[in-house]
Amino acid sequence: MGMLLNSYIVVSIIVGVHVFEQVHADGGCNIYRGRWVYNPLYRPAYNATSDCPFIEAEFNCLNNGRPDQQYLHYKWQPYSCILPRFNGRNLLRRLRGKKMMFVGDSLSLNQWQSLTCMLYKAIPGAKYSLTRQGPLSTFTFPAYNVSLMYNRNAFLVDIVFEKKARVLKLNSMNGGVSWKGVDVLIFNSWHWRLHTGRKQPWDFIQDTNKTYKDMNRMVAYEKALKTWARWVNSNLDLTKTMVFFQGVSPDHMNSNEWGDPSQKTCKQETRPVNGFKYPGGAHPVGVWL
Repeated sequence: MGMLLNSYIVVSIIVGVHVFEQVHADGGCNIYRGRWVYNPLYRPAYNATSDCPFIEAEFNCLNNGRPDQQYLHYKWQPYSCILPRFNGRNLLRRLRGKKMMFVGDSLSLNQWQSLTCMLYKAIPGAKYSLTRQGPLSTFTFPAYNVSLMYNRNAFLVDIVFEKKARVLKLNSMNGGVSWKGVDVLIFNSWHWRLHTGRKQPWDFIQDTNKTYKDMNRMVAYEKALKTWARWVNSNLDLTKTMVFFQGVSPDHMNSNEWGDPSQKTCKQETRPVNGFKYPGGAHPVGVWL
């Protein structure tokens, strides 16, 4: 559900739609302050089984045997305004002739996949193309000349093979060449930086001209984000390209953080956390965002 909420919020901001039907007299509406409301009559923006023929198998919860269906009937309700239903046709008209790219890890993949399904549901049977080349996936609606892309790049900075070793270069952004010429860029990065052992996709970390076997992951994250920010400011025309960096989602590995000590992780949870603040507190890397 958070995936759908984030996709909706990002897209609403991007296209400049006035998404608020009611706003308090004090002006403005913080769409992040609200709660999940259950309504059995509410339907999701698409049914993964019947409305999205190209959805990746791991994202089709019902086909994969999820027994409960209550999660399909929750709606995010801000405290000070009402969000209208997602309008896919309107978004496609506003994006006509443009390119949008999600760059990052599985969070970006989830949102890219969700958005493509939401738009296809809005124009069922429309012609589309889906191509994959290396880390880049491109979904296109030819009738609107709209391209929605996902670039798998969990670290944003480069990982380079040198002397039979994989080196994470905190000051190198050669992979950013594929981001040029895109109208809307949406970035995220963090969780892969925690991996160790066999799941760690690098052998060494290089910072300027020094190479380390490992280093404080928070420090490495800060250095990489500064490299990314410098690249954005130096290589993109921000009057033509809209750039967003998404926040970091909680790790969901300690059930005490959301007040359910009976569970070890979020694996068996079926309902969203109440309130707009995560009970476990803000993620520590938020200081750099």
